[in-house]
Amino acid sequence: MKDKRLHHTIIQSNGYRIVAVFCLLSLFLAPNAYAQKQVKSMSAGDSVMVKQLFFSALREKTIENLKLAGEMFERVLQTDPSNDASLYELANLKKIQNKYTDAQPLLERAVAIKPNNEWYWSALADSYEKSNNLDKLENVFSQLIRINPDKPEYYFDKANAYFLLKRYDEALKVYDQLEQIDGPSDDILVNKQKIYLKQGKVDLAAADLEKAIAANSGQVRYYLLLAEIYNSNGFNDKALKVLLQAEKVDTNNGMIHLALADIYRDKKNTDASFDEIMLAFKNPDVAIDQKINIIAGYFPKFPDVNAKASALELSRILTIAHSADSKAFAIYGDMLLQSEKFKDAKMAYKKSIELNEQVYTVHDQLVRIDLSDNDLDGAIKDGENALSLFPNQAWMNYLVGVAWAQKKDFGKALGYVKNATSLELQDKDLLSLSFSLLGDCYHDLKNNKSSDEAYDKALSYIPDNAFTLNNYAYYLSLRNEQLDKAAKMSARSNELQPNTASFEDTYAWVLFKQKKYADAKVWMEKALAHDKDNSSAKYEHYGDILFYLGNIDEAVQNWKKAKSAGGHSPVLDRKINEKKYTE
Repeated sequence: MKDKRLHHTIIQSNGYRIVAVFCLLSLFLAPNAYAQKQVKSMSAGDSVMVKQLFFSALREKTIENLKLAGEMFERVLQTDPSNDASLYELANLKKIQNKYTDAQPLLERAVAIKPNNEWYWSALADSYEKSNNLDKLENVFSQLIRINPDKPEYYFDKANAYFLLKRYDEALKVYDQLEQIDGPSDDILVNKQKIYLKQGKVDLAAADLEKAIAANSGQVRYYLLLAEIYNSNGFNDKALKVLLQAEKVDTNNGMIHLALADIYRDKKNTDASFDEIMLAFKNPDVAIDQKINIIAGYFPKFPDVNAKASALELSRILTIAHSADSKAFAIYGDMLLQSEKFKDAKMAYKKSIELNEQVYTVHDQLVRIDLSDNDLDGAIKDGENALSLFPNQAWMNYLVGVAWAQKKDFGKALGYVKNATSLELQDKDLLSLSFSLLGDCYHDLKNNKSSDEAYDKALSYIPDNAFTLNNYAYYLSLRNEQLDKAAKMSARSNELQPNTASFEDTYAWVLFKQKKYADAKVWMEKALAHDKDNSSAKYEHYGDILFYLGNIDEAVQNWKKAKSAGGHSPVLDRKINEKKYTE
């Protein structure tokens, strides 16, 4: 139903003072009629009592003491059953409690007593709507039109009631009646189109729009409506013809270009469709949100190269047409990120933040790029800026903690990561990552007890976090503690992520600590086979294992490889010089 009529309902339910004033006026604008009723049905004393009780009920309603107000209105009706104002007020109280079915008989009695009261009928219509008594609406709106024939909203409401009841021809007659009174309007036109299309009468819908175009040849909206009707009903060629006519009327109209893009897409003319989309994107009058939705339509087609390229180009144009809108640069940053243009993505995100710093997700993306680019100082700067605006974001605290940890400032890292664990209680992924990082930090700070507790906590959230299992196992092996537990965790990490050189190296080293040298050799050779970084530590570990297997010469060769690969520890030099394993 139309908003204007429903507006009365809002006033009735929320603005007690307005309703009270109306009701008071309704009593005193017709004092003679009201008094006559009182004389016939009540004594003078009862009449005074009813008035006092009614006004008291209004006061209670005004201060939202609804239960007492309702009881008072009911007492009025016990003494004076024909008190229409109390029926109306009591019905409104029922509606406030969403008891629309209970409100209906009260309002039906009210309109029977005062059949010319527009407010009563309007309230009754609202109750019928809310309780889905659509078949009763016809009479209500007929009465409202009778009372106020110059109010177009009632005609729209009556026609809409017919539409909901699928009495389409009767709805059309109401619109024709309204058109005769007020003349043609876009609202009438659109509603008639809806009915014609429900009836499958595309020709009548088109004919009405053709008339509108003939009468208003400079109004592009009629061309667009007609093209949409043709296109959605399979008449693509007719739609194209209408749109090309519209383009002559307004060459720069972005909506025409978008409509043409749809037609060309349906005709499988991809290039022409994209050209029209670009023309629409260059027009700043086309809403940015509509354009962003179009870009989002390419997402399901990723990772297709052409889809990515198209989305990237459209988002670039967006930043030109909407150069002062942060959303344009945010979506451009997203598309650059999808295309792995990280440096350009950072610039786009920074521009978006410059235009509007209140969008957290943009800050989050920026800091993640900083970290992936190993720009630790940038991650800390951008992350701390984000936290100055969004201090309670657990993920941002974690990301800044990661940056400080990678800079080897474990004390500062601990502060941020602890914040993350205190701010987030539900996200198991974040909690597992945070406690795992706490385990790393405590290890480097030589706080082994806290390190183990943090790792155990991390695994309590996600038992199969492969990186936590690997790190925990490795640090236990370095301390030569809980080696059976370390071996189980390391083996599991390799099951979860096979062929990972660092995980295989850890398992080999745990086995080495358990003096299972033959098994350790097998796993270390796997690690070397999968190692893409030519790691000095792996060569050194392999040499250690070979030494205990009695292959002294091969052990020394691998220790030398470790030195060539960048190993510079005094212990490594002693192994080479003394040809002997040493801690």
